Amino acid sequence: MAQEYEQLLLKNQLCFPMYACSRKIVAAYTPCLKPMGLTYTQYVVFMVLWEKESVNVGQLGSILHLDAGTLTPLLKNLEKEGYVTRQRSKEDERITLISITKKGNALKEKCKNIPLELAKKGSPLSEKEAGQLYKLLYKFLEG
Repeated sequence: MAQEYEQLLLKNQLCFPMYACSRKIVAAYTPCLKPMGLTYTQYVVFMVLWEKESVNVGQLGSILHLDAGTLTPLLKNLEKEGYVTRQRSKEDERITLISITKKGNALKEKCKNIPLELAKKGSPLSEKEAGQLYKLLYKFLEG
């Protein structure tokens, strides 16, 4: 390829290995989440709700780096399944509050060993490398 198109080579893209790793990570979680009928995106929503119990859609989107167009149908489905409640804020009707239900909290017990199961499968990174990658990825997300 001519040097003027060097920037179009896949091997020169930072975004591609990040994208491919993301897909690989989601695929690793899928066998653990499938028995509970959860997707990875639903799982990360639950992690936020297990920690905070209640957030508004804007806060949830900010934490997870997801837009309302992605979250709204997902949250409607979780509400339909009885895992969360959605209600308009009394102070500002434009804000939708998401709260975890008892049924949603019950999933916490079923999910508590997922990180350990995945850790047992091993990582090609040392603990130090994983820590460095974690910091770099969050630096990238914040930038």
